[in-house]
Amino acid sequence: MPGSRLGLHLKAIGPGPLTPSVGVMNTQGYWFRSTRFGIEPGEDEEINPGIYGKQPAEWLKARLEDRGYKVEPIINEDWGRCLMCARQPFLLWVGCANMTDLSASPDAPPPKEQITWHCFATAEVFFWKKLFRKIETQPAVAKLHADLGAILAAEPSITLVAEP
Repeated sequence: MPGSRLGLHLKAIGPGPLTPSVGVMNTQGYWFRSTRFGIEPGEDEEINPGIYGKQPAEWLKARLEDRGYKVEPIINEDWGRCLMCARQPFLLWVGCANMTDLSASPDAPPPKEQITWHCFATAEVFFWKKLFRKIETQPAVAKLHADLGAILAAEPSITLVAEP
């Protein structure tokens, strides 16, 4: 599953058996606020209580496709949403979710202007590919990170904020 911090884990690759991969998640990225994105009723029932991000994920998916990425349908993860941009020669994806406020009431999601969103670009390489040769992910991650920054900066309703 995209999002493990470090190490060997099992990952579903489309329809089919679980396959092992090694990955290090890059959780740097962008933190932002926007009145453009709200929380849909029952949205966190799709993943975990208090975890949102459906609207920004859908919006980012469309913007990434405008830039030529072939983004798969949004993947719901326990931590938020995954936008898979490529599977070969490595997994290249964007993570998107709200920053969880553990003091907030789960019965009353915060108003959209108070939500801090986080998105980041990262890559994962299957461990057997690393055994035979070095797979350079940094240029693709850097490009995707830069594209995310340009997308967010171009939207007037988005304000970048410091990491909470």
